[in-house]
Amino acid sequence: MSVVGTRPQLIKAAALSPVLRERHDEVFVDTGQHWDESLAGSFFAELALARPDVSLDGGGGTHAEQTARMLRGVEEVVLRERPDAVLVYGDTNSTLAGTLAAAKLVTPVAHVEAGLRSFDRSMPEEVNRIVADHLARWRFAPTPTAVANLAAEGLRDGVELVGDLMQDLAARVSREVRDPRVLDGVARAALEPGRFLFATIHRAENRLPESVRRWTALLRTVAAPDRPVILALHPGTRAVLDRDVDTLGADVVVVEPLGYRTSLALQLHAAAVLTDSGGVQREAAWLGTPCLVLRSTTEWVEAVETSGGRMAVIGLDADRAVRELARLAPLDAAANLAIRRAATLALAPAGAADAIARRLAIDDPQPVGAASPAVR
Repeated sequence: MSVVGTRPQLIKAAALSPVLRERHDEVFVDTGQHWDESLAGSFFAELALARPDVSLDGGGGTHAEQTARMLRGVEEVVLRERPDAVLVYGDTNSTLAGTLAAAKLVTPVAHVEAGLRSFDRSMPEEVNRIVADHLARWRFAPTPTAVANLAAEGLRDGVELVGDLMQDLAARVSREVRDPRVLDGVARAALEPGRFLFATIHRAENRLPESVRRWTALLRTVAAPDRPVILALHPGTRAVLDRDVDTLGADVVVVEPLGYRTSLALQLHAAAVLTDSGGVQREAAWLGTPCLVLRSTTEWVEAVETSGGRMAVIGLDADRAVRELARLAPLDAAANLAIRRAATLALAPAGAADAIARRLAIDDPQPVGAASPAVR
């Protein structure tokens, strides 16, 4: 049984689910954490992802309210389906609910993207991933640093370095986004390679009033008439923005959440990417696009270390953003750099989907003990 609930998890499932189904019977559960059609619904058709076997109504509310609804819903499905294993992705409330429901019913958990650490427990994602790792039987790590993080916490059994599922999917569609004509109609103004910046902002810490004030000021500072910022705005961020900020300025162009290929195309052809998203950060790294990480820490340290200096973790420092853009994407060179980057893109898959499906097929998934809904 696979549990998803957000856009990034749908991307990962689109890479893994077809390979899983070659070897296993999969029950696909959507918690509804991203309940907005623009956030999640359109992804099923675009990524040729099978519609969920079970859809829950888990979106909205506080972390506790949301997790509680999803926990109850997932538990009911586990009791009904009696899966050999429950597979969860990443670090969301859906991951936490799927992990807890399975563990309480003595059903083995497989955690995809195990071992990632920002070492900042004020982030709800950090708490979720730690709980999932410590309750999982299989810990599928995307990077060597993730493996080392697990070992530092005494977690060595069931750990396997498999690579990154999102790279598998990005490699599959990368040829489709190399032509800059894919940018037509994305924004109100025509977009040319290297003559715009692409931004996404969605994390909880960047929805706090002071954080909103700082990142909106940052975007206004780096935006210009001849190089606008295209901001793909998460509905949750939009709600805060509508409440707390009057304007982003004429050179920050807000667009609705984008389809997977469109988002990848904007990253590839942008002069640079500005984001607090781990997924977008990695995609920019694979595409070779300069990237400013709008956080003080990142769990994807390899993306920074192997970027050849193209990625910088800057927090919400507007002055540093200006300096890094001048270094990474100077106005007089960014267009040629973007054109060359798209023309030479050759992204190889990581092989993560095959590695995960193969390991689950080899291992005996039978739990120890009998699942029971009773409270002890």
